[in-house]
Amino acid sequence: MTISRKLISSGSKFEKDFAYSRAVVQGNWCFVSGTTGYDYTSMCMPEHAVDQARNAFWTIEKSLSEGGFSLSDIVRVQYTVVKAEYADEVQPVLRRFLGDVRPAATMVVAGLIKPEMKIEIEVTALRGFAEREDEI
Repeated sequence: MTISRKLISSGSKFEKDFAYSRAVVQGNWCFVSGTTGYDYTSMCMPEHAVDQARNAFWTIEKSLSEGGFSLSDIVRVQYTVVKAEYADEVQPVLRRFLGDVRPAATMVVAGLIKPEMKIEIEVTALRGFAEREDEI
């Protein structure tokens, strides 16, 4: 059996330059690449990590939607921040977008490829799973 693959682009110059897709849909899975806070139309980056996180989630949400997924399908997320103190700054945005979803998550402190980047968010989504059980 062959499962189709769909490549999704946000129009980011980075996708072409670094040879990747914003997202890849493979069957019931959607893998969204590390997404930063750029407005990909203007290639402008907000100064604050909280605004970058918000922009990243808007891009992620758009990519998921194009693939037939929603934020509620996210099962795994990795956050990369360039300074540990940004974790507190972005918490309200994380709660806003994923507070009800509560996927498995990791937060890493590491450098990113451009000095203006303060946070990068990568998600994996699975479509069609059963309703979530409450915590045990």
